Amino acid sequence: MAKKSTQVDPEQFLYRYLNNASPTGFESSGQKMWLDYLRPYVDDYLVDTYGTVVGIINPEAPYKVVIEAHADEISWFVNYITDDGYLYLRRNGGSDALIAPSMRANIHTRNGIVKGVFGWPAIHVRNIEKDEAPTIKNIFIDCGCKNREEVHNHGVHVGSVVTFADELMELNGRFYVGRALDNRVGGFMVAEVARLIRENKYQLGYGLYVVNSVQEEIGLRGAEMIARRLKPNLAIITDVCHDTQSPMYKKIEQGDLSCGKGPVLTYGPAVQNNVLDMIIGVAEKQQIPFQRASVTRSTGTDTDSFAYASEGVASALISLPLKYMHTTVETIHKEDVQNVIRLIYEVLVQLKGDEDFRYFK
Repeated sequence: MAKKSTQVDPEQFLYRYLNNASPTGFESSGQKMWLDYLRPYVDDYLVDTYGTVVGIINPEAPYKVVIEAHADEISWFVNYITDDGYLYLRRNGGSDALIAPSMRANIHTRNGIVKGVFGWPAIHVRNIEKDEAPTIKNIFIDCGCKNREEVHNHGVHVGSVVTFADELMELNGRFYVGRALDNRVGGFMVAEVARLIRENKYQLGYGLYVVNSVQEEIGLRGAEMIARRLKPNLAIITDVCHDTQSPMYKKIEQGDLSCGKGPVLTYGPAVQNNVLDMIIGVAEKQQIPFQRASVTRSTGTDTDSFAYASEGVASALISLPLKYMHTTVETIHKEDVQNVIRLIYEVLVQLKGDEDFRYFK
């Protein structure tokens, strides 16, 4: 049974959870934090071999519904240490070398965090004619050490994980801004759905599995594993998508989506149309604003792993619009966060637990 822990204010949890690092493959500290917040609102939980966590309401019910987000964030691996003590890196997920110079870095070791900086030569000493831009081949970290031995003495080695040192803040009282909102804010949102169900004393007619998956950023791996294990009847996935209003986006190619205009509902092969129509019907009935997007071969989210697991799971994607993905200033609208939570909650409370979403029988 789930051990009950002291309930925490949701916004306090949001800040603490998002400020905690959760690199792909090394999500355990954030997962423990997330589970501790979720425990008062679920009946049981499980943790799989690679760290995906599932909170369960009504674990004995035969009909299973999943709501899911992913817990990991992009990061870096130390790949080479020079004789002079500089660190060269390898990507862990879709990390962007272009934004790295002048960033502060946290190098995660068994002994705690070692501080470093992404160094970069001054503009007037670089070869402007060759337009020397930051790439994975030339960015480096300076952790203030004089040689390789001193780096090792601090517990830093090849394979040490590096994250940017940035924390959550608010912008104009309207937006949350920070690193790794993709998609740990999703973990917050699905946990909030569980909280609302428990606090409103709603009795579900099915088993609800609140999933926070690992390793999405390197190929949806955590969702793939847990989908095979749970074998749910229905999966509702939440992730982020691109706000295309800011400069340099191409709306004709990337859609016309905006922070502040509600959750984004996606059309595509992995999205089961009857489930999507059900969600749209709930949004319209409850007057929850929403936007629409389309994809081609795949959604690029954990929806794909659930949809194509085992014999196939009826799946849909509810996305949160986000600016500046895979940077340290990912930006989301507060109202969108609440509307995603509300939409998932309203979908769940109208389910009976015997739905068959097949197109025909």
